[in-house]
Amino acid sequence: MRIVEEIPEALAPEVGAALAWINAEQGRRFALTGVVDPEVAERSDGKPHDLTLILCDGDLCVREQVRVRPGRGGFEISSAEAAGEDPPAELDPKPGARVGWLDAALAKHAFVVLVFYRGFW
Repeated sequence: MRIVEEIPEALAPEVGAALAWINAEQGRRFALTGVVDPEVAERSDGKPHDLTLILCDGDLCVREQVRVRPGRGGFEISSAEAAGEDPPAELDPKPGARVGWLDAALAKHAFVVLVFYRGFW
């Protein structure tokens, strides 16, 4: 598995369409922070394929997998079946993604409980 932070130019239109679709579906403002195995999507040559994105919105970082189908004038985006699987620990947010979160939480509360589970927190 390879995570790329810089989106390959060939994938930019479908990644943009997928990001817009996910934000509309979830009512969020995710920012793209990476693409998993972009070379698989690049080799699809216009065929439907899965695209895995790493997205962050404030303190929340998630892995979203969508199905991309080229269509008339753009792309058709839908949920991918494998999206319900637990993401591997390598897909956890980069160090520093939540810089300042703990200080801000402690400023609001007397204490904070952190739960670590297989890289998720």
